[in-house]
Amino acid sequence: MIKEERSIIVRRPIEEVFAYVGDLRHSAEWQAGLSEVRRVTEGPLGIGTRFAVVRKLLGRRLELISEFVRYEPNTRFTFRFSGSMPGEGSYFLESTPDGTRVTSRVEMRPRGFSRLAEPLVATSLRRQMAANLPVLKELLERRVAT
Repeated sequence: MIKEERSIIVRRPIEEVFAYVGDLRHSAEWQAGLSEVRRVTEGPLGIGTRFAVVRKLLGRRLELISEFVRYEPNTRFTFRFSGSMPGEGSYFLESTPDGTRVTSRVEMRPRGFSRLAEPLVATSLRRQMAANLPVLKELLERRVAT
């Protein structure tokens, strides 16, 4: 199993950060390797909301479905994803004197042939997460509050 966790402080209110990060359609704006995210369910965001995701990892195009399995506004959300490397992603948010701490956690369980690439996938995931959170921080801190 592959596990990775990273945190960053964003100088924006927790409600604003959650509204942006909690709608996975924004993910392609700040996550390298993510080319498309579209919502496939209707209604308000919450448990059961599903997204179709296209990601490039180690030169491979991965198509998967992400589904919220936990959703607590302004606190946390967790989604499970399918495909050759199924797993779970979570975001935890907490207010700090400096803004909002965003913690991203990913667990992947490669299956079949993908298990052979597990060390490479883990390294790639680690690099992507280390690069993505500063992009999120910069993007949100530059936004004008609406």
